[in-house]
Order: sequence, then C-alpha cells, then structure tokens
Amino acid sequence: MREMFFDIDMEPKELTNWALANKAIVMASLILSATVLYIVFSVDYEGCEEEDNCLIVAFEVKDTYLIWDKNPQHLADKLSVLTGMDVEIYPVTNSGAAIEAVDKGNADIAFMDGAAAWLAWEVYDLGVLAAEQKADGRVYYNATAWVKADSDMAAAYLDDDDSTDPFALMEGKRSCHTGWLKSAGMLIPMGYLIGNGYAEVVGDPNEIESLRDTVTSFFSEASSIPEEGTPYSSYKGSLRCLSDGTGDVALAKDSVVDSYCTGSDSYDWCLEVDEYVMLPAFGQAPSHPALYNPDNMDEATVVIVQNALAALGEDSEGKEILNDLLNTNGMVVTNAEDHLGTYGAAISNVPGIQAYFE
Repeated sequence: MREMFFDIDMEPKELTNWALANKAIVMASLILSATVLYIVFSVDYEGCEEEDNCLIVAFEVKDTYLIWDKNPQHLADKLSVLTGMDVEIYPVTNSGAAIEAVDKGNADIAFMDGAAAWLAWEVYDLGVLAAEQKADGRVYYNATAWVKADSDMAAAYLDDDDSTDPFALMEGKRSCHTGWLKSAGMLIPMGYLIGNGYAEVVGDPNEIESLRDTVTSFFSEASSIPEEGTPYSSYKGSLRCLSDGTGDVALAKDSVVDSYCTGSDSYDWCLEVDEYVMLPAFGQAPSHPALYNPDNMDEATVVIVQNALAALGEDSEGKEILNDLLNTNGMVVTNAEDHLGTYGAAISNVPGIQAYFE
C-alpha cells in the first residue's frame, strides 16, 4: 500500500484529492481483506449435514489466518479424520466471544489462554478437555521476574542472605509487563506482590482499573504496560524492554530467555544469556486449554474429542497443524479442576478481578 502521508502545505483542493485517493485505497484494502476472509472462513452456518455427528470449533480470527498455513480449516480437516465427525470452524473475534459461543451452544469446543479459560470455568461452568504441552512437556509455565545480572535484585537473590529480599527491591523499579491483564506478565506477579505485602492496592479494591495505579505506585510510573501488537508487548516484548534498558525487571514466563535469546534465532537486542537472572517464581500459569460445555456434550463424545486432541501430536501432519495454529507440539487430556484449580488462588488478591471476570 502506498504511504498515506500529506504535505502540511497542500492547497485545500490538493488535500481533498489526497484524502479521496487514500480513502479509496483503504476501502479497496478492506474489501479485499473481507473477501479473502470470506473465502478462508466459508462456513455452513446452517449446521452440519448430520447434526448428531457434528463438531463445531470456535476459533479466534486473526490477520495471519489469511496465510494458508495458519488457516484453522487444516485443524478442522484433521479432527474430522480423527473423530469420524463433520468438523466446522466457527470464527470468533476474541476469547470472550469464544466463551459465549460454547456457553450458548453455537460451538462445541474452543481454544483460549489460561486466564480466559479460568473465567469460563469459574463463571460459566465450562469444562476442560485437554491442554497444550510446553516444549518440556509441562501443561503450565512459571510466572517469573527476569532482571539483569548486575542489578541489586539479582545480587539480593544470589547472595544466600535471607535478610536481602529481591521482591522488596522491585519497589520503584521500571517494570516490563507483557500487556494489560496477562497471566504471567500482570495478574500472577501482582497477585503475589499484593498478597505477600510488598504492594498495596491503590484505589477501589473492587475495580480492575485500580490495578493500573497499583502497578505504577509499587513499581514506577515509567513502567511498560503495552498495548497488544506494540514493540514491548508479549513475552518477547517484555524481555526486549529489559534488554534495551527501557525497564529494570521483565515480568514474563520462565522460558522466555530460551525462547528468544539463545541459538541462531537470537534477536539482535538480546544480551548474553549469563547477563539475565531469573528470580523465584511468583506462581504457575496454566497452558492454553480446549474448553467445552458439559451440558451440551455427552461423555462418549467427550472421550472421542479428547482422544482426537491427544492424537494430533502423534504424527507429523498433526504436529505441524498444532505448531502453526496453537503454537504447541501436543495436547494432553485433563480436566478443569486439575488444570485451572490453582490459578484462582494465584490471582485472587488482584483488585476487582472477580467482579471483572463476572
């Protein structure tokens, strides 16, 4: 697309022509995107040909799904082979819409992150069929703080002196979060710091927006709470924020350095690995699960779908689909209590969290 900049010295007529031309370009792009999305997600919304042998998968629509490898239809086709059922994709715009689709019976299963899954279980009584595996086989990851090796926080952790507390030294530091209300990058660390008396809630304890003031009051007003898609968002962005000196402590998961700053794929902003120190974990965050509605799926179908999800990681085609669409090498059968039970305790001290989820 051509660059859409205008010269401040344009005459009114020239400015009008510029605006009309760029409006046409934008509209054409939107129409093209919508057309491609329609082709990619051509779903028979009237239902499967055999309603009793149908599985509808709610899947979040993203721009990357315009890329053929990222098209969830591959997942539907593979699950159809593994279950012997007609499998369709029900596109949704976010995890909230996915929860609603499963709750209302418009979809049978959905994939989402741990925080959204906990909400679905806690508030809507949805169940868990299976959960993604991390590279080391775990179905959880540790929410941790990463600091630079030459920091006072690293020294306090490594000095074998119980009187020096790395968490207390976080006060006033510039924190690098993965985003707003993210599990490892926000909710679990703040739940730990508040629950253990390091940070005090600032504002109404029943309002989720009080969390933002709590963060900047305990840490620094210069802390990074990035919008999604910006350079310092996500696990990678949080580590980048620490690495380039924008922040002093990265709140992320335990595998973040291995993921982005080791081997030939290491990013140019990475430090040497021994320049990072991981502090003790704040708590565990559940991996992304597959959810269903126990009121709408009988036990026999539950077992069929669970076996199919577990079998996805047993051949090269299934593994490729899992990697492309869910960023995992495999899924294991589990249930909501086992997978999500400890998460509520980890975030229970976050101001307004229960009211927000409800």
